[in-house]
Amino acid sequence: MIEFEPKDISTQQVQQYILGGVAPRPIALVSTLSADGKRNLSPFSFFNAFGVNPPTIAFSPARRIRDGSTKHTYENLKETKECVVNAVTYSMVQQVNLASTEYEAGVDEFIKSGLKPLASDIVKPDRVADSPFQMECRLNQIINLGHDRGSGNLAICEIVKFHISEDIIDNGIIRPDMIDLVGRNSANYYTRANGNAIFEVEKPITKKGIGYDALPEFICNSKILTANNLGQLGNSESIPTEAELKQFETSIEKQTFVKEKYSRFKADKNPIEMLASAYQLVVQKDKKAVFMLEETASVALDNNNLTLAWMALLLAERLYQ
Repeated sequence: MIEFEPKDISTQQVQQYILGGVAPRPIALVSTLSADGKRNLSPFSFFNAFGVNPPTIAFSPARRIRDGSTKHTYENLKETKECVVNAVTYSMVQQVNLASTEYEAGVDEFIKSGLKPLASDIVKPDRVADSPFQMECRLNQIINLGHDRGSGNLAICEIVKFHISEDIIDNGIIRPDMIDLVGRNSANYYTRANGNAIFEVEKPITKKGIGYDALPEFICNSKILTANNLGQLGNSESIPTEAELKQFETSIEKQTFVKEKYSRFKADKNPIEMLASAYQLVVQKDKKAVFMLEETASVALDNNNLTLAWMALLLAERLYQ
């Protein structure tokens, strides 16, 4: 580990570490108007949501590191106290990047970027028609976090109206693969929230997991299972009983172990067939099966098949006794 206090390095270096380590960050594409009615559009990745009653978001049009000057979005918010925050999707990321250019005051980034303006219903700044998720907002307050280069200006806003494309909603949920958001990382890097980047982790809201401390010792000491795997197992409400294990065995005990098949099933990442293929060695009390069963459990957990993972591990535990 490298260790340092922020005061011991440059502001630019602090920025790079924060941008790289606090990532990916959602991007707020913020539309504002100046006091004399000139449009401004600029993206900010120091942005997130902070409450739903009232619905509250905040972003930070920080001072420029170069000279400590404030940004047009900040000045406009102070003057008019209204904005529209638009989500940034992959299909528009290059145009949004163009809108981040430091044009002179009064230059319309809608025109420069080619993003289409759309009249709002409650606030005066335009929405971005290209975005499938738009929030009309009123400024609650701006908190100045400093007055030097790189200092943040936390703009806390209340959402007064949502505009959401029906195309991204499925059963009342905004599907990440449908909205196709992008997040900001360090330097020129972005993250696309789609494809293999999306995965599910069940939240322990309605149940209490047994916890890491309740896992059998041999599982905690596994050289194959990862920390994530152990977290999944610890999120189980209970460990399968001996009766449940015997019932499971009945369903697979007639299958024959063939080494070549196990290798093929492993390559195919098929945990059900992997376990069935290894079971004959369990019957023979051959400890060679331990490695295979732990591999099976790992693949099962990658497929969110918690029950199968437990069965494989409990069979492996027999060989330790």
